[in-house]
Amino acid sequence: MMRALYTAATGMIAEQQNLDTISNNLSNVNTTGYKAERTEFKSLLYQTLQTRTTTANGAQKPVGAQVGLGTRVAATMSMYTQGARQETGIKTDFALDGKGFFAVRGVDGQTYYTRNGNFTWSMDANGNTILADSEGCPVLDSRGNEIMVPRGVSSESMVFSENGSIGYKDTASGNVIPLNQSFGIYQFNNPAGLDKMSSSKLAATAASGNPMLEGTTPGLTRTGVYQGYVEASNVQVADEMVNMIIAQRAYELNSKAITTSDSMLETANNLKR
Repeated sequence: MMRALYTAATGMIAEQQNLDTISNNLSNVNTTGYKAERTEFKSLLYQTLQTRTTTANGAQKPVGAQVGLGTRVAATMSMYTQGARQETGIKTDFALDGKGFFAVRGVDGQTYYTRNGNFTWSMDANGNTILADSEGCPVLDSRGNEIMVPRGVSSESMVFSENGSIGYKDTASGNVIPLNQSFGIYQFNNPAGLDKMSSSKLAATAASGNPMLEGTTPGLTRTGVYQGYVEASNVQVADEMVNMIIAQRAYELNSKAITTSDSMLETANNLKR
């Protein structure tokens, strides 16, 4: 009977973590570039009560007797499906259509990756106008350099194409002058292995594999870059509400199992010889 208490307790703990994941998804439903997460479970060890034996007549029994000891959270997987493009009309907003990630340089000097294209123009320590995220971290080009507005050119004149190349519009002639620069768009063999950081940033790990630069890595499908748009979160509110109800019911059932086990133990303790 004590086994039932501990087994049901593991179910309550696992469902609480599942609800935490669902709550995080719902709280980020309006976060640009956010990818919904899913909790995955695995069973714990099984206790063998009886091994495979033979009957009194010598016939082989096909199965033994084992009882499970509960469940636990195995992983929290990010679902990297494409989010809808939302038009903002802001020239420093960018949406990615494909498997790529923007690259930004963090305050610690390390390179991080993101699908959040809410960028803005900012001034660096040398007085140059650079493209940066909401925290002021510079967005990087395909060479790992900052995307910078040329001297004497207005930031309003900067032009970004769907293939990620960068240029500016000459005010005199009206022609677009291309710069030898383009967005650094990277892909990963296993994006689910990326380490989640704050502010929608992701860090490469051994599980994700090394970042692969589009345009120089053969076999990669190029990601489209759309100026004036952002990629909305791929969280489906209806699905998350259903998952929340299921998690609540599973939590209640496990708590009921604990209550029932406690009641049965009480009955056994009250038995008189």
